[in-house]
Amino acid sequence: MEILGFSTGLYGWAERYWLEHKKDAPWEELFQSLREAGLDAVELDPLPELVEMAKSFNLSVSGAYVGLQLHEKEIDLEGSIMPVARRLAEAGGRDLLINADPKGGWGVSLPKTDEEFKRQGDHLSRIAAAVSDLGLKISMHNHADDRHNAEGDLRSVIDYASPEVGLCIDTGWAYVAGFDPIEWVRKYHEKIYSFHLRNQNGRVPTEDLMEGDMDFKQLIQALHDVNYNGWLTFELLHSEEVQPRRTMVEDTRHSIEFLRKAIQNH
Repeated sequence: MEILGFSTGLYGWAERYWLEHKKDAPWEELFQSLREAGLDAVELDPLPELVEMAKSFNLSVSGAYVGLQLHEKEIDLEGSIMPVARRLAEAGGRDLLINADPKGGWGVSLPKTDEEFKRQGDHLSRIAAAVSDLGLKISMHNHADDRHNAEGDLRSVIDYASPEVGLCIDTGWAYVAGFDPIEWVRKYHEKIYSFHLRNQNGRVPTEDLMEGDMDFKQLIQALHDVNYNGWLTFELLHSEEVQPRRTMVEDTRHSIEFLRKAIQNH
């Protein structure tokens, strides 16, 4: 296993800043915090001005995330996907993550039908074909918090999408939906392109990777066994219900040190 480095999504950082300051985080302050935490890269919509600012803090761009109603009959491929994909390729990023947004909207999550899961696979295949010349890896990010939709979203990739489409395993959401992300790693390792890493106490996120119901040493063991070669991207979430005791910088730094030591032991 040779990872590309440690990256992070920005949602959790923005949430923590809002929790403390009740306002949006300034970009420069945000990037400075990422660098202090020891991160190598950031996952974001790589608008040129943000890419340049990230680079000024020695942060590269690992990937970009786009949420879509993949189960619907039509998606706005040219308007919603291709501009982000082109910016990501220009920024030197690798992973384009497509989220299968919930049916009915956020906070509703109606059960999708098998026809809709097949449609998701078809859309993912179209996206992969459309960006094939850009050198990006296309993966579906699991976000469903119930077993039916999480299992169906997984089948959208495994059973219904073209071979080029992979998985971004969000460990937190997989666990909340009733699945063991380590089992996914071992069973679908050829499809795994990227990760969002978060631990959980039941349905409540923990503030770092060491605390919680999942054993991330076992996850690293599984990644070593399947020879994973990609980014390890954090999605820590310090929401109000978590009641964090430390800063996001501290928890991210400790989690990086923990993962690095686990990797070095192999």
